[in-house]
Amino acid sequence: MDSSLVEGGLNVTLTIRLLMHGKEVGSIIGKKGESVKKMREESGARINISEGNCPERIITLAGPTTSIFKAFSMIIEKLEEDISTSMTNSTATSKPPVTIRLVVPASQCGSLIGKGGCKIKEIRESAGAQVQVAGDMLPNSTERAITIAGTPQSIIECVKQICVVMLESPPKGVTIPYRPKPSGSPVIFAGGQAYAVQGQHAIPQPDLTKLHQLAMQQSPFPIAHSNQGFQAGMDASAQTGSHELTIPNDLIGCIIGRQGAKINEIRQMSGAQIKINPVEGSTDRQVTITGSHASISLAEYLINARLSSEATGLAAN
Repeated sequence: MDSSLVEGGLNVTLTIRLLMHGKEVGSIIGKKGESVKKMREESGARINISEGNCPERIITLAGPTTSIFKAFSMIIEKLEEDISTSMTNSTATSKPPVTIRLVVPASQCGSLIGKGGCKIKEIRESAGAQVQVAGDMLPNSTERAITIAGTPQSIIECVKQICVVMLESPPKGVTIPYRPKPSGSPVIFAGGQAYAVQGQHAIPQPDLTKLHQLAMQQSPFPIAHSNQGFQAGMDASAQTGSHELTIPNDLIGCIIGRQGAKINEIRQMSGAQIKINPVEGSTDRQVTITGSHASISLAEYLINARLSSEATGLAAN
């Protein structure tokens, strides 16, 4: 299949999601929204920018491939221009590459990486850009970030090739999209709903609720919900219990993560306590999860998600 989506006569409708820092987004929006308005008019693509005063924002480009790549090129040019401007007042001698992050469903990353990394290697070599697929999913989502760095031309070529692969292997199952959160808001569960706490307010988090409900469907426990006050990071159901899992030693690393980062994230998201102990006379480890029923099932769900991504070879880094 021709990797140039447009020239190959394939003008399908596409959606590309880009994850950007607030500062970059400000530059793309421009004064009074002039810059993004011009991009919309000239490209014909739908350009949507996520709301919120978050350190990160998502820019969604949607429309026929010709429009998308026109809009995408304009965004890259703007970022390149910003780098050049910042160079004039800087002492740096070499110009840094343009770097962008795509957000894609984790279920499509296997096809993008290819067997033993052959597909991603092929894309790197033919486009001439650096491409890195994150080993972990973005918080509270089933999406991963793909970081691409290089010259504007190499990035555009690289994204075209990634789009071809993604069109050939659509996402599997439910995708929970990544939504950037205002920095550092604690999460609480109450009555089966998830909320982020910001100041005096509890703001509903539909994605976390969806993740929570998915965990419930796979839960071996009868869930008893009550609304007696909030407990940070936990469901409001008061009963606590514990649950044990046995995990082979060679897989425990993917759950613990570098310097315990993964296990801490699972503890934080689920609100459960998790202890890992060796099993005597065996190569397995025993994982004990303690907390409310909802916390336990959410922790189990997150652990299983890690194990299944390891099994498909995606959590390699």
